[in-house]
Amino acid sequence: MLNKVAIITGASSGIGKACAEHFGKCGYKVVIAARNKDNLQSIHISLSSKGVDVLAVTADVSIEQDCRNIIKETINKYGRIDVLINNAGISMRALLNDVDLNVIDQVMKINFYGTLYCTKFALPYLLKTNGSVVGVSSIAGFVGLPARTGYSASKFAMNGFLDALRTENLNTGLHVMIACPGFTSSNIRNTALDATGKAQGETPRDEGKMMTAEKVAEHIYEGVMKRKRLHILTFEGKLAVFLSKFLPSFISKAVFNKLAKEPNSPFQ
Repeated sequence: MLNKVAIITGASSGIGKACAEHFGKCGYKVVIAARNKDNLQSIHISLSSKGVDVLAVTADVSIEQDCRNIIKETINKYGRIDVLINNAGISMRALLNDVDLNVIDQVMKINFYGTLYCTKFALPYLLKTNGSVVGVSSIAGFVGLPARTGYSASKFAMNGFLDALRTENLNTGLHVMIACPGFTSSNIRNTALDATGKAQGETPRDEGKMMTAEKVAEHIYEGVMKRKRLHILTFEGKLAVFLSKFLPSFISKAVFNKLAKEPNSPFQ
């Protein structure tokens, strides 16, 4: 087994769970963090049964002290951090004209501040190992998505933060990667907040036609191994980012038209 440690937030389901399984399979000691204690315990048991050295920490990344505790418990048990995967996230789906501002606040706290807090507290240890900081972001961090203003804002903020952090550490050996999976089969759309802050409960998309969380985890692992800067995992995503730079009006119309066709779209 490698003497390397990976922390994964939002590890109780979806991409986070798949990353924990893949990094564990590849020999990493794995720290899984999430709010759902029961799911964490189930994943802990599953990983342990496969021979993975795993630590589960119940934490809400929107709370600064919880993020500090993730790092503290990791160092207490393993004494080092090699990879931090900031995966915990939440989405929203509502027009700004209709949405409660508390929804935007909650999305920002989890997606942006959760990344900020965990990275801040892990940074001294990552610098010692020439480690990797990964932000699981989105094309929404490059192209504003209608009816996802808060989500796009949080991912733009995450991307800017990580980009600045990378430049700040050009001479320290720290690796910083922004990973953009595109639409992935996970429960993020089921838990996406509506205008009032309630989970929408069902996805507006066909989950069966999306990239699996397991495939995303493989790509993230590959990106860490190759120390990539930006890892956009789909052709559609790469095309959207490219066109947004040179044909912004065209991509805005294309994105609007696509999302307006979703079932129960707020534009209908």
